[in-house]
Amino acid sequence: MSYIGAQPTTAAFVTDTFSANGSGTVFTLSVAPANTNSILVAVSGVLQDPSTYSVSGTTLTFSAAPPAGTGNISVRFLGIPASGVTSTAYRTQTEFTATAGQTTFSVPSYTVGYIDVYRNGAKLGTADFTATNGTTVVLASGASSGDLVQTVSFYVSSVLNAIPAVANAVTDSYINSGAVTQTKLGTGVAGNGPAFWAQLSTNATISTATKTAVVNDLELFDTANCYNTSTGRFTPNVAGYYQVNAAVEVQSIAASEINIYVDRSGGTTGQFRGSRISTSASSATVVIIFSNLIYMNGSTDYIYPSVYQNSGGNATVTGTSTSTAYYPTFFSAFLARAA
Repeated sequence: MSYIGAQPTTAAFVTDTFSANGSGTVFTLSVAPANTNSILVAVSGVLQDPSTYSVSGTTLTFSAAPPAGTGNISVRFLGIPASGVTSTAYRTQTEFTATAGQTTFSVPSYTVGYIDVYRNGAKLGTADFTATNGTTVVLASGASSGDLVQTVSFYVSSVLNAIPAVANAVTDSYINSGAVTQTKLGTGVAGNGPAFWAQLSTNATISTATKTAVVNDLELFDTANCYNTSTGRFTPNVAGYYQVNAAVEVQSIAASEINIYVDRSGGTTGQFRGSRISTSASSATVVIIFSNLIYMNGSTDYIYPSVYQNSGGNATVTGTSTSTAYYPTFFSAFLARAA
């Protein structure tokens, strides 16, 4: 079918269906109609006159019980009243019958400069009355007994500070920096999640054939206070996937196998191995590294690096307290993607 202009859109009427038992007269509607003329009621296919039923809120009451039947009562809504809508009075009119010599009239609250005053139907000029306090109107000359004094005040609204619905209208100057937390960000957005970096400040000893935790005790930064320099553990407070990096420099170690690990404990346990180096030299300094993406539950999970070596004797891990471009032993992590 052809149309002049836009094609009409259609939608089904909301309809309630009830089964009568032959004695009941009251039925509960899904929506409160405005009045009896806002619905079409049919019983066993016969349209009912509005005088045979009444509505109050969502209650439909028949003047006589409909006959028993399954699904034999149909109520079709011709329109559904709007809900959750608040209205504002933009014009308030008040009338007074004056007494002899009366000059002051108490009116509903008004905005100064947005009120008109009439006396016996004639609009008064601004010199004929005073309205400066928002609650009273004072005539310049006293009214006569029986005079009709009428005030019309206007509600004033402003969109001066509204943000226009145009591209790039919202800038960070309108947003409180503390209002947008990690939980307010969309799924998969890392935002300003936990991140830290720490280094080993002094040399440490690792026994042979024993996996030993490396406690990096000197923080460079810790954005969410989730890293413990005493235990060397990182316990992030946001669930997600963390990029974890670590490096350990082992000094002058004899022929052996050296491994670096990052262990996850506290909740979701797991062990992740980084690089493994096998050296046959009688004495060599090696650096083993770790880099992986690890899930953390944001509450109990924590991670820490550890090293295993089997040289047959103790090994020394290099630490430094200086801030140089070279950090021989360190541990770091940051939130790459929220859970």
